[in-house]
Amino acid sequence: MAARIEDYALIGDCETAALVARDGSIDWLCLPRFDSPACFAALLGTPENGRWQIAPATPEIRAVRRRYRPGTLVVETEYETETGAVRLIDCMPMRSETPTVVRVVEGTRGQVAMSLDLVVRLDYGSLVPWVRRTSDGIWAIGGASALRLRTPVALRGERFHTVAEFTVAAGQRVPFALNWYPSCDPEPPAVDFSTAIEATERWWRAWSERCTYDGRWRDAVVRSLITLKALTYARTGGLVAAATTSLPERLGGVRNWDYRYCWLRDATFALYAGQLAS
Repeated sequence: MAARIEDYALIGDCETAALVARDGSIDWLCLPRFDSPACFAALLGTPENGRWQIAPATPEIRAVRRRYRPGTLVVETEYETETGAVRLIDCMPMRSETPTVVRVVEGTRGQVAMSLDLVVRLDYGSLVPWVRRTSDGIWAIGGASALRLRTPVALRGERFHTVAEFTVAAGQRVPFALNWYPSCDPEPPAVDFSTAIEATERWWRAWSERCTYDGRWRDAVVRSLITLKALTYARTGGLVAAATTSLPERLGGVRNWDYRYCWLRDATFALYAGQLAS
């Protein structure tokens, strides 16, 4: 079952976006654009419709804390367990060639056993790709789409899932980088995760620091502006109403529109609000 909508954090590269739950699962991601078919669609169904979870292996988690790094769309989720604590860092670097999701697990105290469950389901969960293991991850292909996951963690296949177990000790960093690219093209080069996270943080801070509002609610205003920017398609400037589709306005309701398009009325209101804030 998907998490509550308020338990999701948004990451994106201004061409598409992903939703990351408090339990470390990316339950929604459309590639390569906002309006492309989803490769992770557990938000609308079950894990079998596609998701990517990285989380402590134990169900007994003492505490979960989340935050965005100030002025950015880089999200951190901290987990405390009986044996230690880890921080999961998620972001999508600003795109140069192909879309990329970077995830890093950092050990902050003791050591924590972690698990990974990657369920790639293309075309809104209807297509199970062909997956091949490589020396540094996996390669998955289905129709016109290919996904390349690189990580030092040993991965294996189980019942059409890609899974792994690994342990992170204090001071260790375990990276994961997932690229999408057209299946007819050569695979993209490997991403340096440290450089990618730092560059993503710098880009968002340079943009958000342009906000001139200095009132009582500056933090909330800047966070709202960052969210609106994340939903703005960089190639056209069009502002999508939301990153999702098929979620009813209320439980059991019929208003389950596809919000991944620029609704001129709503975009105009958002631009007016952004102009007043800046």
